[in-house]
Amino acid sequence: MWDTIIINPMTNLLLWIYDVLGHGPHMFGLAIILFTILIKVVTWPLNASQVKGAQAMQELNNDKDWQDIQKKYAKDREKLAQEQMRIYKEKGINPFASCLPTLIQFPIIIGLYQSITRALSITPFDMLKLARTIYPFQNVENIIPLNSTFLWMDLGRPEGILQSLIHTSFLPNGFPLLALIVALTTYIQSKLTMPTSSNPNDQSAQMSNMMSIYMPLLLGWFALNFASGIAIYFITSNLLGIVQYAATGRANWSNLLPGSKKK
Repeated sequence: MWDTIIINPMTNLLLWIYDVLGHGPHMFGLAIILFTILIKVVTWPLNASQVKGAQAMQELNNDKDWQDIQKKYAKDREKLAQEQMRIYKEKGINPFASCLPTLIQFPIIIGLYQSITRALSITPFDMLKLARTIYPFQNVENIIPLNSTFLWMDLGRPEGILQSLIHTSFLPNGFPLLALIVALTTYIQSKLTMPTSSNPNDQSAQMSNMMSIYMPLLLGWFALNFASGIAIYFITSNLLGIVQYAATGRANWSNLLPGSKKK
């Protein structure tokens, strides 16, 4: 069921894009970038919901009535939390709306990783699995085997640069440049959409704060240990998300620097 719904369509979409681009060096990396853009288009309603949820939280935190309630129940955390949930219900605010689209990405991430490794078909067994995956309309003779090179990377292996100069048990593939970029862009994206709040019991702010810490570490770890094609997907997706949210004019740039003044 997982293969039929997720892996097979993703693999065939990647192969089709790669075939259209022309099978040459760096083309599979470009196929992953175009694939990511298509995923962003398909998941646009979820991303719009994320933006809307973040904006609603930002407007609530600037609302004078809500600020008065925070002051009134500053020493009664239980009552403050009750009032907070009441206001969320009245205004139709989902406190977890900004986190849900990120969580929904995980099936896509897993599916993409398996699609990349299957498409590259390193072993004869992988080739057999790929043959059973490819749809009849694909021009198999022209696209298999794939050219997995992209810039300095082999997209089927973990990324690293300066491998000849940096080779340790901790960094067996060299300096993990893309893993750091993945972590940085994930941090920037999560911080830009994070609503400001002076309420220590604000569930949305607490969840967003945890996500802004754990998600960069988690996705950076994925990029460090798995096929570098995953890192290409993460970076492209993050940059598109940052541009999309910045275009609304609601990006909270002050969140990027610890201790900066909140607006």
